[in-house]
Amino acid sequence: MKKIIRPTLIITILFTTIGTLFALTWHKNSNDGKDKVLLAYMTQILKTFHYDPIPFDDVFSERVFDGYLKSLDYSKMFLTQENVDVLSSYKFQLDDQILNSQLDFFHLSVEIINAQTALVEKWYPVILEKPFDYTVQESFIIDEKIRGYAANNQELEKQWWKYIKMQVLDEIIIAEKENKTAHEKSDTVALKPFDEIEREAREKILKRYNTRFKRINQMTETDRFNSFVNAITGSFDPHTTYFPPKDKQNFDIQISGKLEGIGATLSEKDGYIKVVEVMPGSPAWKTGELKAEDIILKVAQANEEPVDVVDMRLDDAIQLIRGKKGTKVVLTVKKIDGNILVIPIIRDVIILEEKYAKSTVINSSDKPETAVGYIYLPQFYTDMNDMNGRRCADDIKAEVQKLKAQNVAGIIIDLRDNGGGSLQDVVDIGGFFIEKGPIVQVSTAGGNRRALFDKDPSILYSGPLLVIVNTFSASASEILAAAMQDYRRAVIVGTQSTYGKGTVQRVIDIDQLIENSQHRAYMPFGAVKITIQKFYRINGSSTQLKGVIPDIVLPDLYQNIKIGERELDNAMPWTVIQPEKYTEWKPQHDVKKLAKKSEQRVKNDSVFMVINQASEWLANRRNTTTVSLQIDDFRARQAQDAELSEKFKNAGKHETPLRVTYFDKTTDADVAVDSVKQKRRDDWYAEIKKDVELYETYRIMLDMIQQLPKK
Repeated sequence: MKKIIRPTLIITILFTTIGTLFALTWHKNSNDGKDKVLLAYMTQILKTFHYDPIPFDDVFSERVFDGYLKSLDYSKMFLTQENVDVLSSYKFQLDDQILNSQLDFFHLSVEIINAQTALVEKWYPVILEKPFDYTVQESFIIDEKIRGYAANNQELEKQWWKYIKMQVLDEIIIAEKENKTAHEKSDTVALKPFDEIEREAREKILKRYNTRFKRINQMTETDRFNSFVNAITGSFDPHTTYFPPKDKQNFDIQISGKLEGIGATLSEKDGYIKVVEVMPGSPAWKTGELKAEDIILKVAQANEEPVDVVDMRLDDAIQLIRGKKGTKVVLTVKKIDGNILVIPIIRDVIILEEKYAKSTVINSSDKPETAVGYIYLPQFYTDMNDMNGRRCADDIKAEVQKLKAQNVAGIIIDLRDNGGGSLQDVVDIGGFFIEKGPIVQVSTAGGNRRALFDKDPSILYSGPLLVIVNTFSASASEILAAAMQDYRRAVIVGTQSTYGKGTVQRVIDIDQLIENSQHRAYMPFGAVKITIQKFYRINGSSTQLKGVIPDIVLPDLYQNIKIGERELDNAMPWTVIQPEKYTEWKPQHDVKKLAKKSEQRVKNDSVFMVINQASEWLANRRNTTTVSLQIDDFRARQAQDAELSEKFKNAGKHETPLRVTYFDKTTDADVAVDSVKQKRRDDWYAEIKKDVELYETYRIMLDMIQQLPKK
């Protein structure tokens, strides 16, 4: 769904549109220079390329103001109503400020939030110095929408007393439980008195806040400005987003499934960068020296001087370690035994295998003779920077061919939690299962409509097809599910509806706009992911807000919680357009009968009964707005939550009769020499066997197979 627009086209259109805007000049040495340049380019990009650009007026200004306040203090635990009132003087002036590249409001907001952060940083150590009175009847409103902003700093400090007290209470309950469990397991472990547990709880929270404020204080004005720019883009729609240079790199990694670096997962704790995992087959793995639990102290580029990364932000350290294929990075690490080791590593392309399509053959102990193909597609990935790079359509084609070679009786495609990706790959994948015809309609600015077609008359697979989705299946996932449903080519199984994202975004690299201008000295700027189209089903209906409603609905943990596009600020509306002409697949299945049989099974299935109960509990817990801070009340609530959490922790994960067939001999040979890869594959198979939604989907497939005409 994301594609980089040709820079020459952008430059031609943009500079024609903006006229004399960039006759304005800013000095390179000005602190605000880069921000003003970015603001100017951003406004023109939004006006020029957005599908439905909104006017820069008071409505826009208010949207930016509200969105930025959320990013500045989402929990409403730093700003007061007095602060907000001061900032509100700009509430309906931001359109003019932005159009004129003025930063008065932004600088004022940074000044206020920094002052408030410094104030809270002084409060929390004092609050945690002495025990609280846990007998007093008082409560804390955890829902910030209901709680609102504290009137002033005096009221804010009272809120922080309650907020921290709640966290200490939580730690007390956890510590009491752990201590009791340890005591019951061993006579040598004594039961701690309450005073000791309480003191240790406060010490733990103090340490947590020290770390939290250390990270907050590492936040730069540039970080704040990036949030401000995203408040501007988010006022157009929730999927138009600004990517600073580091975020743009992460986006490319996400959509392509690969990165250039050393292949190590890192975390930050107490100011140290720690190695969490070394990816099998990666450059770091091949050295044989970098291990999990190693602490990285310094990073050097080839023969340059090393940079100390102790107390450095994790994302900054990662930027030093990542780099182009073939370049050298030198890590100075502290091993778990205390030894210091210097490890040179040549960077390479890292393939993130868990992001790619994979398949297997499933059957069940009660129906072993019927083999069904199962394909899991976590996202619609493509390599935007390499035309010959890996694409999900190619991988799906290969997986279908492998499954056909196993003579499977049907195929299940799993799009649960798939948030979307490449639009062209959706069209190609849809074409594997129909003769030819439209897959999706696309509407551009001005109401221009066109359909994207599968023009290949060949059919890769013509057997029974089932697509499983859930609430988090979005965008490209919804296109594929909708197309297969409209053609009546596949039966769609899943939760009440999919996510409801019916818009298309493209990525504009801002640096490509600026590289030949007077402002290139300010590079890099990053990129903008901007909504440039809406897509529609071939029947003319949009998936925007409404999503795709499955043919057969299964219970789900999140069915009682409001989730989806319709819950996002500034979401674009649902609309309809003219339907396309298409020929439905010759119906081979009675969907109503399939749904009725599934409904009867689910109704009498104790596992699905637990899922329904868990969904109600989750919704009730999510809707809780106030917590009592009286210790007996708090204990009672925590005990109830712990009991229900234990009861429902495996809801949806239960041993089923599903069995997995190890059919891919090449994969078997590959994993035989790599225990980590083998464990990941075995873990995946274990998840399949416990997936109750998948098992019911498999049973629906068996019903579909039984409905086929007898040969």
